[in-house]
Amino acid sequence: MDDNLRLRLGATEATFEETLVQLIDPDVLGDQNRYREVSTKHAELKSVVDVYRRYLEAEQEIEEASELIDDEDDAEMVDYLKDTISERTAQLAELEAELQMLLVPKDPDDDKDVIVEIRSAAGGDEAALWAGDLYRMYERFAERSGWTMESINVAPSDGGGIKETTFAVKGKGAYARFKYEAGPHRVQRVPTTESQGRIHTSMGTVAVLPEVEAVEVDLNENDLIVETMRSQGPGGQSVNTTDSAVRLTHKPTGIVVSCQDEKSQLQNKLKAMRVLRARLYQIQLDEQMGERASVRRSQVGTGDRSEKIRTYNFKENRVTDHRIGLTVHSLPAILDGDLEGLHAALIADDVARRLAEEV
Repeated sequence: MDDNLRLRLGATEATFEETLVQLIDPDVLGDQNRYREVSTKHAELKSVVDVYRRYLEAEQEIEEASELIDDEDDAEMVDYLKDTISERTAQLAELEAELQMLLVPKDPDDDKDVIVEIRSAAGGDEAALWAGDLYRMYERFAERSGWTMESINVAPSDGGGIKETTFAVKGKGAYARFKYEAGPHRVQRVPTTESQGRIHTSMGTVAVLPEVEAVEVDLNENDLIVETMRSQGPGGQSVNTTDSAVRLTHKPTGIVVSCQDEKSQLQNKLKAMRVLRARLYQIQLDEQMGERASVRRSQVGTGDRSEKIRTYNFKENRVTDHRIGLTVHSLPAILDGDLEGLHAALIADDVARRLAEEV
């Protein structure tokens, strides 16, 4: 282990010990927000410190075995000590790799719930059907992960697909996984309406936003234009007789959010506000990071067929994630929400990139 890593781990252990003292401090115990903050920090540091202490123990065993082996005459004991040194040396390499991963800065939004927006892009009716398939894939993925899904807004197409839909996924770590789904998704398949058997290429775009509390976003209701209307179904026909649908326009940014899933105008407004807060939060993050372009815009791209983060080819039973050059031949399983393998590879690539940036 190099000196820089050892210094970082020593500082981490010292900070961990400080949290132990703070957790029994009466001032901290009397402040719920402060106590929660310290408890969270303590839990995050503990995972690093536990591994670091195992590393130090293995190092100590190697040192002691090396000292004993020089004065040992018994052949069997010498072999035992050599085996111990060999095993602990291999263990050190594994623990060091684990420590490097644990020290990669965690995305502070990873444990948050998430708001997902799916839109049909290039491809007409087939793109709308594909957007519906993506929605069902994420529905199954959420079920597999033990998370709950909540519809916020859906605009169906005339052909049985989805023009666009917005939904929330609630559960610990939802954003940590769903964020890898953001971007254009390309499908290559023969539409059911294609009599010539020709393969068509269509697109669906996915935007992923962490859901935030009201206190995390500066939102002034005086900056909003609130409009009400009747909910619309496929073809524009009204699906109820009251003006329950709500459209919010945020005047400073021009962001427009609509919601019509609930029968209550108030409930639709509350859901629309959740989406608006998530989008404004993303803008705040962009500004803090010195980025000028919206992350949401970069996620969805233009929706053109040439853009994609992933391609789903039905004829070849193939799914290719273009960000990491990974191809798997298990399309039905993936469309059934089995995204574990893809995400494991994407997470490993993400960690490797961030480790390289830390060096």
